[in-house]
Amino acid sequence: MTIHKKGSAHWEGDIKGKGTVSTESGALSQQPYGFNTRFEDKPGTNPEELIGAAHAACFSMALSLMLGQAGHTPKSIDTTADVSLDKKGEGFAITKVALKSVIELPGIDEKKFEEIINKAKSGCPVSQLLNTEITLDYVLEN
Repeated sequence: MTIHKKGSAHWEGDIKGKGTVSTESGALSQQPYGFNTRFEDKPGTNPEELIGAAHAACFSMALSLMLGQAGHTPKSIDTTADVSLDKKGEGFAITKVALKSVIELPGIDEKKFEEIINKAKSGCPVSQLLNTEITLDYVLEN
């Protein structure tokens, strides 16, 4: 079974032009993005924060699944993904994603938890898609 989800972008002008991004779910609807939102901290979104949100969401769901398979249900998982965009040659490249997660999960062996969380880091579909260094920092609240 293949699941299809769609995002779209509209762009006008040269690299300093402007555009909008949308998702088929409507979570984003013509959200502005552009050179100024990506490189100059102006209001709007950018590809890196969208990748970060997708990665944080995917990792959190994968961790929840894997913990559940091991017989543990977390009370909460709060994850951020800090996406690094660096100058590389003539252009730019995403060079790293730093995941940081706080997990409230009483009653799990810390060694077993570390095994599961690292499996989630490498196994979530967004981690598998990204061809960059992915680090993980976490706090387990028992």
